[in-house]
Order: sequence, then structure tokens, then C-alpha cells
Amino acid sequence: MPFSLPKLFPCNTSTPLQNLSTNTKPDSNSNPNPNPNALSTPSTSSRSLTSFSSSSSPVTTAMSDDATSVLTFPSLPSLQCLLPSSTSPISTSFLHLTSLKPLSTASTSTSPPALTISQSSLLLFTATPSTLATYDLTSLDLVSSHPLAPSAGAVKSLVILPKSHGLLSAHQDTLLRLWRHSSRSGDLRLAGSLPTLSDRLLRLPFPKNYTLIRRHHKRLWIQHADTVSALATAGEYIYSVSWDKTLKIWHTSDLRCVQSIVAHDDAINALAIAPDGTVYTGSADTKIRAWLSAPGEKKHALVATFHRHRSAVNALAISNDGSVLYSGANDRSIIVWEREESANHLVVVGALRGHAKAILCLASVGDMLFSGSSDRTVRIWRRGREGREYSCLAVMTGHVSVVRSIVAVQMPKEKSGKAEIEEEYRVCSGSFDGEVRVWKVRISGLS
Repeated sequence: MPFSLPKLFPCNTSTPLQNLSTNTKPDSNSNPNPNPNALSTPSTSSRSLTSFSSSSSPVTTAMSDDATSVLTFPSLPSLQCLLPSSTSPISTSFLHLTSLKPLSTASTSTSPPALTISQSSLLLFTATPSTLATYDLTSLDLVSSHPLAPSAGAVKSLVILPKSHGLLSAHQDTLLRLWRHSSRSGDLRLAGSLPTLSDRLLRLPFPKNYTLIRRHHKRLWIQHADTVSALATAGEYIYSVSWDKTLKIWHTSDLRCVQSIVAHDDAINALAIAPDGTVYTGSADTKIRAWLSAPGEKKHALVATFHRHRSAVNALAISNDGSVLYSGANDRSIIVWEREESANHLVVVGALRGHAKAILCLASVGDMLFSGSSDRTVRIWRRGREGREYSCLAVMTGHVSVVRSIVAVQMPKEKSGKAEIEEEYRVCSGSFDGEVRVWKVRISGLS
């Protein structure tokens, strides 16, 4: 019988473990037997400038999943907790700046907003089934908004295309939509969808271009057959994954689909791209897989499969240098994978725990990791200088619904003559009720 791994870095909370609530495909490996004694107090200083308490009202619109037993936690070694020195403790503070409510009165209770941030212009893009909006993260003003067709369904992901090619959105109706800035107003306008009409017409006449979706139903292989769940872009490629179990690769230049891979045995929920071009996909089949095109090859191929989670993988995030991969799952754990110097792949080194329910979203910025969960909280983690050392710095509460999306960016540093260095981040978290909460997070006591 696998032993239960003691919680690695708990943060202060009194929320009992309850059933998981996610909007991902159902996971069949769950076992209802939560452990209400798995949480304790934080190991580092954590102080909120403004505190909030979560509402106890249930999230009736979220899909309900059985809580995973402690016995289903991955059996992993514990990582050493980062303990700041008494002479220069790391201090964390956070402030809730504003809540961005849905701009439309249409119901968004079952569709949390998709989020992305432009690091160069410090703009926040949010998308609900009814509206695509742009906000200035410095002033928190609304810059522009554009109505969306309700028939497209929920927006699952947003990604900014390189070289000012616009914005790409992933939708429940299986399409990717391209948005470009108007030359007159500068606002985003719908410019087309993927696969493009020309790409479809080029392949329509040939039977070899069709794949069997279900009995007596075929589609072009360039088309997704279910909700597009995540997007990413790197170099000359755009990557999309779907609940149809496929990974599709598109050229940024002409927006043509160049490859489609049946990547998993169940719905794909998460996607992350390393700086070296390695593509990581996370699925409800509990696996993470790595894909890469070999030198001189145009096609991506499977290079590794990682299997340590025991329930659906919902979120992936990767460090700036690609040396650390974080994966969040229904088992309430964030597994840390690091690249071995002697190997050309990632190995698991431990897990971060503290959330009372499923981890649904992750964002990595420098040494910081932000996680959102079905327990309606956002947690702040920091990686130590020695690598395999982490601490939970704070827990941000206030959402009254499941936290499904999160993005973060480090604000420009203000130089001073003091030896102490302070870092400031903008963190934006979206929940099932359509609310986006914008937080200011400060980390001080660094040297």
C-alpha cells in the first residue's frame, strides 16, 4: 500500500477538505476519503494588507468530482522548506486592488474568464463567452472591449502572438479565433478563425485528410473535434490541445495546421512550452508527455512520458529557463519536476501541498509560483536559491467561487540605495462566477 506523503509546505487555513470541483473532464481515479487534518500553519512570514474571508456558498455550476484520498497522493520525497534567516526574514504582503466583473449581464457562472498578460505593455486581456476586454494593469482602467458570439461557448485560453500578430482565443465550439488590432482605433477586432477557410478548402477533396471521430462521423484532421482547452506559442509555431485528446501545431506565418498528434488517452487539459521548444501536455489520463522536433526534422515526436500524479492533470507551468516544470492535479498536489544535469529529461523531486481541493491553474514568474484551486484560494510559493527548496509565503482569499485561471507578471523594479531588494507582482485570478481579482504582491527582505 502506498504511504501518504506528509504535506510539504502548508499555509494557514482552517478550510476542511471537501469534494473537488473542477471544470475539466471527469477523472475516474478519484477515491472519496478526504483527510481533514492535513493542513497546519505556514513556515514563513505571511501578512496581508487587506484580508478577506471566502463565502461558504456552494459553487452549483462547477462540475463536482470526488475528493481524492490521501492514499492516492503521489509517494514522493519531501523537499527541504526554505527558512529565512532571523536577521533578514522574507516578508510577503498582498493587497486586493480591484475586482473586474463581467461586462455583460449574460450568465458566466459556468464559464470562468480566460486570461493572459502582455509583459511588454502591461495589458491584461480577459475573455468570457460574451466579451473580450483589455485592461491597463498600471491604472486598472478598461482600454477596450469587444462582444463575442454566444454560439462560440466558453473561452478556455488566450495567447498573445509574437511580432504584433494579434491575439488568439480557444473556444468550446472547437475553433481558434484570431484577433488583430484595428489600424484606426487600435482596438482588437475579429480577423478570422483556425483552421482557416483556405486551409479547409485545400484539404476537402481528398479522403486521406479525414479522420473518424465517431461512428459514421468524420472530420478533417486539421479540425479539433471537441473543446480547445489550451493554447501556447513559441518561435514559428502555435500549439493547441483539446478534449479530443489531440495536440495540433500551426504555423504563425500562414496559420496553417502542419501536424496533428493523438497525444493522450483522455482529454488534454494543460499545455506548456520550454525555451528549448519542448512541448509539455497534461491530461485527464494522469500523464504528462513531452514532445520535440529533432534537429533537421519538421515533425514533433514523443520524447518522454511522466506519470506520478494519480488523478487528472489540470495545469502546467514552466520556469523561465525551462529547468523546472510544475504540474497541478485533482490530487491537490503540485509536483515539481527538475532537469537533471546528467540527463536530457526532467525528473520528479517532490511536491507542494496545502490546497484543500484540486489545483486548477498555475503561473510561474522567476522564482515565484502562483496556484489557484477549487478551494477558492490563491497560494504564493517561492523557490529558494539552492533549487530544491520552496516555501508557501501567503494564501490569498476572497473568491466566492472556484479559481480556474491565473496569470502574473513582475512589475518594473524601482532602484534604491538600500541593500534590501523588494519585488512587486501583479497577479490576476479568475473564478467560475466570472470575477477577475487583481492583486498587488510584494516580496521584501531579499538581498
